[in-house]
Amino acid sequence: MDGNNSKPGKNTKLFLHVKKWLERACCDFGMIDKGDRLLVGVSGGADSFALLDLLDSHMVFVPSFSFVAVHIDMGFDPDETAAKEMARYFGERGYDYVIEKTDIGPLAHSEVNRKNPCFLCSRLRRRRIFEMAEQKGCNKIAFAHHRDDIIETLLINLFYGREISTMSPNQSIFGGKLHIIRPLAYVKEELVKKYSRERQFPVFKNLCPTSESSKRIYIKKLLNDLERENPDIRHNIFAAMSHVKPDYLLPKPKKS
Repeated sequence: MDGNNSKPGKNTKLFLHVKKWLERACCDFGMIDKGDRLLVGVSGGADSFALLDLLDSHMVFVPSFSFVAVHIDMGFDPDETAAKEMARYFGERGYDYVIEKTDIGPLAHSEVNRKNPCFLCSRLRRRRIFEMAEQKGCNKIAFAHHRDDIIETLLINLFYGREISTMSPNQSIFGGKLHIIRPLAYVKEELVKKYSRERQFPVFKNLCPTSESSKRIYIKKLLNDLERENPDIRHNIFAAMSHVKPDYLLPKPKKS
């Protein structure tokens, strides 16, 4: 599927605004080169449908590319309702796509892994996506992480991982053989949700048993609380990530 095919109805102010920031992120971080083949991860959430829809648009500043939509069914729904609906959605739009049924979700939440199901779930899903990228001839993987995801990840890693790091908009892995890109890196979550409602994407209930009690949910609520006193909190944190002063951070202690 050619990523530069336009679809009818994509001419609203919101579409043009969101696409402008997607293209700017792609240009600022060198995400897409001519002839790239992208694996677009579609979780079933509004963010991933928005990314797929935006990439399937005429690009002004981004070179031509192709893509395949990939959905990993985590195994929480025995009836595979979401997977069937996604297959219909992809098919109607003529997308090249792969939907794979797995038992990753139940395995990650099993009795032997109660402490950190999200970590194992993410790790197993990513590993399968990397394998599928190779199988489908993709040199880049596009995830729908937006600006708020990047901010929240910084705080999650700081609070729980004891490190200062976050999601990179363009991350080279496996010695440069593959890249993970995040074209929505500049787009606020509220705008992604608003665009998803405007485009009337399918809505699926998240059946993960820890979806409402994860560390990310806690951080999101914390930021919302802080934002009531300072509306610029998220903007300031995002800006701070590109204004790092290493000389004012603690050096690693010398081993005695």
